[in-house]
Amino acid sequence: MAEGERERLRLGHIVYSNCFPVHARLLDAGAPEWIRIVEGVPSHLNALLERGEIDVAPCSSIEFARNAHRYRVLPDLVIGSRGPVRSIIFASMRPAEELDGALVAMPTASATSVVLLKVLLRLRWRVRPRFRWFDQAAEDPFAGGADAALFIGDVALRADLHPRVPHRYDLGTEWWAHTGLPFAFAVWQAGGGSDDALRRLHATLLESRAYGHAHRAELAGRWAQRFGFSAAFLDAYWRDLSFELDAPMLEGLTTFYRLAAEIGEIPEAPRLRFVSAEDPRAALR
Repeated sequence: MAEGERERLRLGHIVYSNCFPVHARLLDAGAPEWIRIVEGVPSHLNALLERGEIDVAPCSSIEFARNAHRYRVLPDLVIGSRGPVRSIIFASMRPAEELDGALVAMPTASATSVVLLKVLLRLRWRVRPRFRWFDQAAEDPFAGGADAALFIGDVALRADLHPRVPHRYDLGTEWWAHTGLPFAFAVWQAGGGSDDALRRLHATLLESRAYGHAHRAELAGRWAQRFGFSAAFLDAYWRDLSFELDAPMLEGLTTFYRLAAEIGEIPEAPRLRFVSAEDPRAALR
């Protein structure tokens, strides 16, 4: 690499509106030439990171648990909730406590939310249903015989999401009721890139998040049509999400890993490894 030339990084971006506030500046004003943005749903970005086809992404938090020996987490960045999340909805034809042996449809686009739902089904509602996969962008799981289904992302935010299904559970709310803790749905994970390049990216993302926070209402007005929501709805949705991986959020994350291991979804709760963030803004100079 020539002197003064910056190492290029491939950055994954979740196509749902919940990722936008952290990547706001990169998407609204344009990413610097050393960052190439690659878009996809969470499960697709997980696969790209595992194959080494991207360097960093806001991947499903369960992805880190499954590949903790390969990835490091960028500090203080998360897509999470401290109560209702609104974009992770479990819709059911009967109360969750009555789903023992029932058929539950899980979206192929999801990873973390699927495991979160399994944790809640086993440990909160004390039931053991059967599962099948479905494509939430193209398939009605109830027409296919499911008793309940999980919906994620912008699909779950639609007001007309299966209006005749009587029982709906916001998984952020249910997790909070079960544990009293926030929930981290995605964390920024690094599988490639040098420490210097990752620190530079980390500083860039922190500035982008600050831009998204400072200009939230304005950005909602300009991007609402693209996401298919009103500006007021999008602004309120972004306001209710959490994007800081602070101590309570970390406790929620480690608790999730412990419970996921308890029900056999991962072999053991992993130890979190972080990209060093000393003086991150110095990396921008």
